Amino acid sequence: MRKLATVCRPLGTAASKLKSTDAMALSIAQLRRATTVRVVSSNKRPSSTSPEANSAEAPENGKTEKTAQQAFNEPTGDLATSLFNPSEGYLQDSHWSTSFQGMATEPFEQRISDALMAPINESEVEIKPDGLLYLPEIKYRRILNRAFGPGGWGLVPRGAHSVSGRTLSREYALICLGRFISQARGEQDYFDDSGLATATEGCKSNALVRCCKDLGIASELWDPAFISTFKAKYCVEEWVTHAVRGSKKRMWRLKSRQWEYPWKKQ
Repeated sequence: MRKLATVCRPLGTAASKLKSTDAMALSIAQLRRATTVRVVSSNKRPSSTSPEANSAEAPENGKTEKTAQQAFNEPTGDLATSLFNPSEGYLQDSHWSTSFQGMATEPFEQRISDALMAPINESEVEIKPDGLLYLPEIKYRRILNRAFGPGGWGLVPRGAHSVSGRTLSREYALICLGRFISQARGEQDYFDDSGLATATEGCKSNALVRCCKDLGIASELWDPAFISTFKAKYCVEEWVTHAVRGSKKRMWRLKSRQWEYPWKKQ
């Protein structure tokens, strides 16, 4: 029994304590084989159906996924699953997800150029409370339809949606008459998962406006001289009070408009 107990001791303990001829008789080949077995066993990943996978790796992976979701505030649910899937099916089936075909090959014909670069209609320009001038997104679509015709242009997704905090964004490319024109990332804030559908549409519209800059559409809105002249002629900045909170701030509006609830002029 004493001899059996000695044999059953761990190899590391027996090798360190035993200095007998039997212990030294282990060949180099046997030690290599033993080392190889231990390394392979330690590196081998348990299968997804094994108890080891469920008890050891599954919690670790689950923790990693949870941390990633917390870092990006990624929504949950069926809609969120389709929005944040990197492949999103149809993206991989179109060469436009990566192609720059037709970029800068030749100018568009004069009729198209005239429609794209026509002077902006000042009556269509709006101003945000912080003083930023903008043209409603639907106006850009109408200009593109006049220039290329309905169906002659389109926005192609260049990747899946992504989230940073509570801002949803996505990369789009503008394609006109089968030619790559420009690429931009659209973004839209949202407050809860119920607003994701609206936020996705906002991303697309924001990307369209940014892409249209390369076609010269409404380029006056980025011209400091035009901005100053327009504000002096059509806009006014006033102190207003919030009807509920009572807070006060200076805000811009068109002279042709009046303040709407909850804001009122002091």
